[in-house]
Amino acid sequence: MTVKAQFDHTNCEGCPIRHRAVCAHCDTDELEELEGIKYYRSFEAGQTIIWSGDQMSFVGSVVSGIASLTQTMEDGRTQMVGLLLPSDFVGRPGRETAPYDVQATTDVVMCCFRKKPFEDLMNSTPHIAHRLLQMTLDELDAAREWMLVLGRKTAREKIASLLSIIARRDASVSQKAQSGPIVFDLPLTREAMADYLGLTLETVSRQISALKRDSVILLEGKRHVTIPDMARLMDEAGDDSDGGFLV
Repeated sequence: MTVKAQFDHTNCEGCPIRHRAVCAHCDTDELEELEGIKYYRSFEAGQTIIWSGDQMSFVGSVVSGIASLTQTMEDGRTQMVGLLLPSDFVGRPGRETAPYDVQATTDVVMCCFRKKPFEDLMNSTPHIAHRLLQMTLDELDAAREWMLVLGRKTAREKIASLLSIIARRDASVSQKAQSGPIVFDLPLTREAMADYLGLTLETVSRQISALKRDSVILLEGKRHVTIPDMARLMDEAGDDSDGGFLV
């Protein structure tokens, strides 16, 4: 069941994803136009947001939480093909149906826009169209990077890569936190991590324990993660540590 989101619907400036969402470059007048077609929806963990093949009446951005993109084969087998993190855009203007199942992995809040008015606004507002193009190209780059993760990296590097991606994209991480420890709650179960990374559950558990033992991460319970040194985690992921945070 969809429940009402506890957000201030009139104050975009206070939005936790304001600086990197589709409306990031909008001026005051453009934000007011978006306000007229905007609404918020909340989804509980495990709830399906969109079914593959469904007609889409809205597009929007993930404000908080994480959702998964899943594709189902004709014989019933499923594969997680992507994650939607805070600020990621859901839906494609000009496309009538959804290509994937979208499911809330954690509790999710979405900032939604009615699809047809958004398409009209996008055609008349270069800031929105340009930002959506930027985000689409970033998504393409991320997909290519993920091909490297899945195809060439070791199990330890895969786990470190996923942890670094989630940490860098967590909407609660402030700019100040970049120079100190980063703390977040891991939104995926180990089973979901195994599915997404193409590993066994046992391998995921073993590699997380190894990263904890080597003090690359600190773990309280199964989900509460502290990264004492982001550069070291990036080294473990096999990535350059000087690339900065994703924006």
